[in-house]
Amino acid sequence: MEDKSIFKSWVPKWAIITILFVCLLHSMILLGVYTSNVTYAASFLDIEPEDLQYAMCVTYGTLLATILIESRFSSFFPAKNYLMGVYSLIGVTIVASGYVDNFAVFLLLRVAEGILMALPAITIRQLLIEQFDSKNAIIIGFSFYYGSLLLSTPFIMNIAVWFLDHYDWKYMLYVSGGLQVLNVFLILVTFRGHRITKKIPLYQIDWMSYFLVLTAILCGAYFFVYAEKKYWFESSQMVLMLIMALITGGLFIFKELLVKRPTFDFEVFKYANLRIGFLLFFLFYISRATLSLCHSAMYSIWNWDPSRVAGVQYINGLGNVIGLILAAYFLMKSVSTKIIFLIGFSLIALYHFWFTFLFVPDVALSDIIVPYFLQGIGVGLLFVPLILFTTSSVPANMAVSSGIVGVSGRFWGSTIGFCVMQNATVFLNKKHFFKLSQFVTGENPEAQQTIASTTQSFIAKGYSADNANVLAMKKIFGSITKQSTLLADMEIYTIVGYGLLVLIILIACNQHLRQTVTLMKSKIWIG
Repeated sequence: MEDKSIFKSWVPKWAIITILFVCLLHSMILLGVYTSNVTYAASFLDIEPEDLQYAMCVTYGTLLATILIESRFSSFFPAKNYLMGVYSLIGVTIVASGYVDNFAVFLLLRVAEGILMALPAITIRQLLIEQFDSKNAIIIGFSFYYGSLLLSTPFIMNIAVWFLDHYDWKYMLYVSGGLQVLNVFLILVTFRGHRITKKIPLYQIDWMSYFLVLTAILCGAYFFVYAEKKYWFESSQMVLMLIMALITGGLFIFKELLVKRPTFDFEVFKYANLRIGFLLFFLFYISRATLSLCHSAMYSIWNWDPSRVAGVQYINGLGNVIGLILAAYFLMKSVSTKIIFLIGFSLIALYHFWFTFLFVPDVALSDIIVPYFLQGIGVGLLFVPLILFTTSSVPANMAVSSGIVGVSGRFWGSTIGFCVMQNATVFLNKKHFFKLSQFVTGENPEAQQTIASTTQSFIAKGYSADNANVLAMKKIFGSITKQSTLLADMEIYTIVGYGLLVLIILIACNQHLRQTVTLMKSKIWIG
């Protein structure tokens, strides 16, 4: 890169950091605007929650594929024009999605948003890292960048709840699009027009590899998101999606291994840190997926209103911030990554075991605040060290490939984590509902007495005997459904907790894990 700053001379450093951080918020919006309130967003689009989860996978999966070719675009255009163009297009797609009621068209917009989310990320992050005159610039820059991604859900959810209380859903999209206009204005005013990288012509882009890997990602994600709903291999559609994912993924691997200058260099898998980092990321995201069960219990079991759930998520977000600060401090002090991993995964394991005893029909916020907060600290503590551990041992010429592996671990971990939690919840709910309902339908004296007393309470309210009996059975089976959900959540949290204990023991016994924070300031890793 050239020494000449891309920013105008009158712009102070604190303003530069603020502007770059504001520009990072587009990632928070694209990741959180529809997942912040799944039920409302699904009803707004007239789709199922699984459809919305797949739409999220489409955005993240497209981002993953686009990293393969992103550098060709950012190197071709001057940074100022490039970023202004990208943020303008992001604003258009966000606002346009508010006028789309066809799910297929909505998915196409999510593909576009995934591409546009990937395009400015590396440039902005590179500029952010350069603002810190320290040997720890990468650690500080990564903490800012990935901290914004971690905080996207509580940040956007609280905004969403406020907008839903005062305005229509579309107004939130208008404001999200307006933020992109702010980005364009800030870049227009503060950026110079010169280049920060050597110009590379836009030809010989490996479009075939791009479309092969994108097809494999989207088909694979479709399989895992809809597998439970469509009964796995009983559905010909599921079989077709899996076959397409395997064929296109296989063709991509075969092509990359044959060509002289591959878009993705499979030589990166020779590095043990990268292989271990990918596995840890995968398991980390599966363990994070249980947080959705906690939030679901807040809504459906404890009957907390959306504004309260949104506010509670700030507690977890505060934990994320503290975890990120602790991770940055440990990395700057050259604390072994093994120690950081042990502390982080231990906190998440503690959260799971603690919360196992909190899945009861009613709890107070004071009961859950400590484990909920500790989960946030554990996640924040692990995120940046995992990224640096995965990428830091790989040579600079393989930075793009190592970054793709890191993003792949996060993408497939979150996608398969959703699949695991969805299937486990359905299976365990059915198992417990069947067992508990036997006590109601059988000749259990206590059950019959409960039915009779509940029926009498409805008769006392003025209902006829038949209607009172129907309402009594609905109330009892509703209680059984809630109890089944609580028992299922307890089992899932217990199993994940023990799984994390095994992982902690393996990390403690693994002699390969070592300190991997000696990073050159000039290296720009793709996480």
